[in-house]
Amino acid sequence: MFNVFSKIFGTRNDREVKQYRKRAEAINALESKYESLSDEELQDNFNELKKQVQEENRSLDEVLNDAFAMTREASKRVLNMRPYDVQLVGAMVLHEGRIAEMKTGEGKTLVGSLVVSLNALSGKGVHVVTVNDYLASRDAAELEPLYNFLGYSVGAITGDIRDDGLRREQYISDITYGTNNEFGFDYLRDNMVLDINEKVQREHNFVIVDEVDSILIDEARTPLIISGPTNHKNSNYLKANEIALGLERGEVIESKDPTEKVKTTGDYTVDEKNKSVSLTEQGIEKAEELFEVENLYSLENAMLSHSLDQALKANYIFEKDVDYVVKDNQVIIVDEFTGRLSEGRRFSEGLHQALEAKENVSIQEESQTLADITFQNYFRMYDKLAGMTGTAQTEATEFAEIYSLDVVSIPTNVEIQRIDKNDLIYKSEREKFEAVCNRIKELHEKGQPVLVGTASIEKSEALHKILKDKKIPHTILNAKQHEKEGKIIADAGQRGAVTIATNMAGRGVDIKLTQEILDLGGLVILGTERHESRRIDNQLRGRAGRQGDVGESQFFLSLEDNLLRIFGSDKIAGIMERVGIEEGEHIESRMVTRAVENAQKKVESMHFESRKHLLEYDDVANEQRKVIYSFRNDLLKPDYDIDSKLEENRAEYIANILAGAEIIDGMPSEDYNYDYILAKFKEELHLVVKLEDIQSDSYEELEQNLISIIKEVYEKKMSIAAPEQKSEIERVLYLQILDNAWREHLYSMDTLKTGIGLRGYNQKDPLVEYKKESYNMFIELISNIKNEIIKILFTVQLQSNEDTQKEQEALNKMKEQMEEVNEGAITNVEEEKIFANDKKIARNDPCPCGSGKKYKQCHGKSGPKRGLAAGN
Repeated sequence: MFNVFSKIFGTRNDREVKQYRKRAEAINALESKYESLSDEELQDNFNELKKQVQEENRSLDEVLNDAFAMTREASKRVLNMRPYDVQLVGAMVLHEGRIAEMKTGEGKTLVGSLVVSLNALSGKGVHVVTVNDYLASRDAAELEPLYNFLGYSVGAITGDIRDDGLRREQYISDITYGTNNEFGFDYLRDNMVLDINEKVQREHNFVIVDEVDSILIDEARTPLIISGPTNHKNSNYLKANEIALGLERGEVIESKDPTEKVKTTGDYTVDEKNKSVSLTEQGIEKAEELFEVENLYSLENAMLSHSLDQALKANYIFEKDVDYVVKDNQVIIVDEFTGRLSEGRRFSEGLHQALEAKENVSIQEESQTLADITFQNYFRMYDKLAGMTGTAQTEATEFAEIYSLDVVSIPTNVEIQRIDKNDLIYKSEREKFEAVCNRIKELHEKGQPVLVGTASIEKSEALHKILKDKKIPHTILNAKQHEKEGKIIADAGQRGAVTIATNMAGRGVDIKLTQEILDLGGLVILGTERHESRRIDNQLRGRAGRQGDVGESQFFLSLEDNLLRIFGSDKIAGIMERVGIEEGEHIESRMVTRAVENAQKKVESMHFESRKHLLEYDDVANEQRKVIYSFRNDLLKPDYDIDSKLEENRAEYIANILAGAEIIDGMPSEDYNYDYILAKFKEELHLVVKLEDIQSDSYEELEQNLISIIKEVYEKKMSIAAPEQKSEIERVLYLQILDNAWREHLYSMDTLKTGIGLRGYNQKDPLVEYKKESYNMFIELISNIKNEIIKILFTVQLQSNEDTQKEQEALNKMKEQMEEVNEGAITNVEEEKIFANDKKIARNDPCPCGSGKKYKQCHGKSGPKRGLAAGN
């Protein structure tokens, strides 16, 4: 019924695109008007629009037609490119804070320029997010002449800009390009500074995310983390690895009777669908014996059980040359979506150390989180969020649910000519690879270029060996050759070229074809396996058939492929048996292709739940993060009334002491526990008070007496400092206490999260338990911070007025120490890049992190350095 209505009335997407096209016609009607203007007149008209928007006489929606028409005219003059009507439609979709799905080769960069120039009229800044530094620099450089013509300044944030002043300049620009990592880490670092003028970012107004599915879906499984070494050490990785290797794999024996308990064999079982390993009762007993403990899951043995869990995962779930590679005595993650090496990124919660123990490479020190945020919560801070990609519809539900973004599919400028053939399915992987190689040979001899997609480095190297034996010349593009990526892709469209690529997602490639190649039939895409995500398959297909080019795509599958083996229906195997498929033969049917797509949908759904789960937990931390960062920002403001805040803290401190003394309002004064109060004052404030000074007839009188005493003593002590110096001391100490307490709180939250899943065995919802306990921890954190500032300010020793210079020097030294802690902190992306060569660095050499300091004064001394991070 739905399909019938869609054919008669068109889909909702079709109707929306039709409305956008009408507005595009209105923009086209303005073309002759702006064509007739000189450059100066066009610029004056654009500046007038800017003035009207900034004075709030007209809204951005009201000036859209004129802004787009003028930007298009400027683009014709400056870039020699005229945006198509479908590009105007894409830009309108982005302006409304939605996702524009536009096929590969449709000119998304130019689409972005239209909406960027419109939204930058407000003067509040526009951020454009790309997947890597190269694209950020390239897009900023290519479009800068256009933006400059329209009177805008352009900045680009890349990883090689280490100077805060330079980064600040890029952010002050009207338009700033950069990667998701750079924007996110700058936000976290801005919330670690000691001076408001040291912040680099401006307000979070409007952001466009290019390759939005790659950034907001794929990379959103890994939070951004700034970390430093922890005082809480765990040295059980080698022992846990040894025990994991000594355990025997078993299986789950399902019973047809639902009342019967599920039986297991062996020491552990592996759930390939959910990528998890579970110890059996027999395995737990064996592990307890080997660890020499009575109860592996008791609180004091939590780190042992956690280390063993990670060792089991490392050995029986994670595969070398699929999930990670070993290079230069290091374990480096392979990004499952792009096939690239994720230099500097580390699995969290000890998993990376478990992999290092498994591969017998040096185990790097653990770290604790100093600051963290998920991409979901970072990008949801913007007033308006929009994105563009070639593949978004398959994740439309997640975009709607997590980001409140809906997807609009924009038609191509020229109809797609590529032929997408049905999948071919073979019984074994050997037969499949043989068939792929025969097809490659046939196309190579014809001269038609072939791009072969593989799902892992392991598979690409297996295919490489077969092609080498058959003497078919080819090139490989995978995580091990990613440095040569540009050259390999540039040559992929040449006559007779055979290119093997591991996951083509997010590479920003452009395979250009000559007329000779188009006459031969264009580029042929051969997939050797279906990826877990349909988007990655679609992105591979999208490399052929750009802007109306001819081309072809087809996937070769086998019953031994992971996707079909784990998630595929037994129906496929049954069909093959019934049809009587012989050695080397295949089946090809739309029904089989649908079964494969259903398997992919199952996996996508699992990954969505995984990301949602991560977000649900981070949402708890995010509310707390907002409170802490908001208060921290207040402390950085020069006009913040810190005296009133300390007055409030003093009252709370006294209330806590009275509660500790079990003194409550309304009880007889003769029952007051004065000894407790006197002891607390002496212990915590180093303040000796006489009993007669605090004796009172009522609770209220006692409370006021105590507040007056500590205020009077404190004011007298602080009177030797100048008022502005006093405020600075209070502010810096408050920041120091706040930052230290927040870091310890994050560590406690990480620890809580690690073990909270076990509550499920007690019929309790782990998330509800996590919310409850983290809330109580946060209330305690706030109380502790307020109490601690009172105690620290009371015990700090000041110099006399005659020696104010020494006092200032001491204050400066304290600030320097805090800054060193923050400077020493390393992000999960920076870490391995800086120290990758692992050579011995002389203490007086410049530090390789680029700080400009000597190594001994930077990462060569104790304090946060070489941070780990990032989850899987």
